[in-house]
Amino acid sequence: LEEIETPEQWNLAAFDIILMDLEMPVMGGIEATEWIRKKEKQLDVVPIPIIGLSAYAEEVYGEKAKQAGMDNYLTKPYKREEVFKTIQAYR
Repeated sequence: LEEIETPEQWNLAAFDIILMDLEMPVMGGIEATEWIRKKEKQLDVVPIPIIGLSAYAEEVYGEKAKQAGMDNYLTKPYKREEVFKTIQAYR
């Protein structure tokens, strides 16, 4: 994604929605979300909905996720219906 320099390139590579785990190797979900939001602002494109996923149920993690630019935050264990309902809200 770093090589994307135009809105047209972004739109060709963009996803409809992102399910972002907070804990990932190399780059965590908070950092990845901040990077995506920065790139969206640079290119002046419509933000992609990002739903954070984590085992961390403490409220502070949900707040951090939203501050980073995530649109929603779900904690494990996930209920299928809850995940589908959350995704449907962004269609």
